[in-house]
Amino acid sequence: MKLRLIGHSDRYPVEQLQMQLFPNEPSEFTQTPFSGDGAVSALHAGGTWLTATATITLHGKTARAAKRLRADAESVRLRRRILQQSYYLAAVQLLGAAPPWGALAGVRPTKLSTAFLLEGGTERACDRMLRDVYFISPARRRLCLDASKYTVEAAKLLRPRDLSLYIGIPFCPTRCAYCSFVSQSVEQFGKFLPPYLGALEREIAETGKLLRRSGYTVRTLYLGGGTPTTLSAAQIARLLDAVRASFDLSECLEITVEGGRPDTLDAEKLRAIAACGVGRMSINPQTMQDEILRRIGRRHTSAQTVQAYRDARAAGFRSLNMDLIAGLPGDAPDRFLRSLSQIVDLAPENITVHTLALKKSADLFCDRGGLPTGEDVARMLDGANERLREAGYAPYYLYRQKYTSGSFENVGWCKPGHEGRYNIYMMEELHSILALGGGGMNKVNLAPNELERFHNPKYPQDYIEHIDDVLEKKRQIFRLLEEL
Repeated sequence: MKLRLIGHSDRYPVEQLQMQLFPNEPSEFTQTPFSGDGAVSALHAGGTWLTATATITLHGKTARAAKRLRADAESVRLRRRILQQSYYLAAVQLLGAAPPWGALAGVRPTKLSTAFLLEGGTERACDRMLRDVYFISPARRRLCLDASKYTVEAAKLLRPRDLSLYIGIPFCPTRCAYCSFVSQSVEQFGKFLPPYLGALEREIAETGKLLRRSGYTVRTLYLGGGTPTTLSAAQIARLLDAVRASFDLSECLEITVEGGRPDTLDAEKLRAIAACGVGRMSINPQTMQDEILRRIGRRHTSAQTVQAYRDARAAGFRSLNMDLIAGLPGDAPDRFLRSLSQIVDLAPENITVHTLALKKSADLFCDRGGLPTGEDVARMLDGANERLREAGYAPYYLYRQKYTSGSFENVGWCKPGHEGRYNIYMMEELHSILALGGGGMNKVNLAPNELERFHNPKYPQDYIEHIDDVLEKKRQIFRLLEEL
């Protein structure tokens, strides 16, 4: 589907919305007139008004819409807003139904509602803003507001020199069909694991020295991946001991380990993790349907998920998270909701419901057989929303990804008092996040809505080879932090 701009150069916000609203129509930018399917986004500056218009043709049908603002009130944000609004209002005339997230193309919708509430706005006024400016559906507006209330409370716990730590283990037992993360199969790349851990311990030690000198405090810590529990019990204990030796965690609100796959967990490993002071653990089945698990390349069963959960409780964990994915190949609304009910019956403190995202680097991108329709995914998510609220869970954070089924969202649900604060701080970008390990991305908050990002090398072998450069980059990050 072609896209042409006239009178402006704000390609990104318009193109992202086009890709979201017409996911089955490959987007193609052009600077020349065209005929047939495509969209023209135009901006005209008059003496009094700045007017954005959109003309979209699809399968022989054409729709047009316009939005305007006073020329003397123009800003980059407002200009882009009317460009997206005009595009959306034209597009919705060609769609079978209004999309749930309306004209909002961003991946962090709650940043809008959170900022509104933090600035003193009321919930009712915030709901009107989400409805009238972005055309978001009632159900998604409620998700935004409920999650933002948790964010407002989590923000109150932060001090000016707080930050969070992320430590990445980019290894998994095997690669899932839907996965687009930087992770290596231990079966093929296991030889890199010992030297990787050695390099990671160097980064932990150096970051700890820098942190002590800087006066910054660790508020939350998250060990993610990949699948960190690919490591043996002894390796995990050694890694967590290195963390405790290097970082003062006396004011840390939360330590989480992403257990991930149930087949990497056993009673011994879980006891070793709990003994190191970890209070929060994720055990992620993705589905409780064994046939679907085999189809997506996960080598565990639903029975192993239940056993891992019981072992985690026996090890002393009192805050457990479990993930499910809506839209997996071979799934259907009734099967998905049966999986959800099985998880709800276990009563973990957190349940995260993801929507399948078809990323180009995932195996599933090229083999899409048996994927549920967008309408079926909507039924899965709506059913999950209803079931989880009935069971006493509330949405505490959410985000969106590109290329998700039906352009839906990922939502973390919690029982009262069990929100995952790292998830809130990271997703809402409330303070700086230091990332250690391969594939990690450091985010330094320079000012509200102003970040500087520093990437660690993606792949374990590159991380090992360039560990000296990684350490120098950490020193650069701390020089920047100390200037703030």
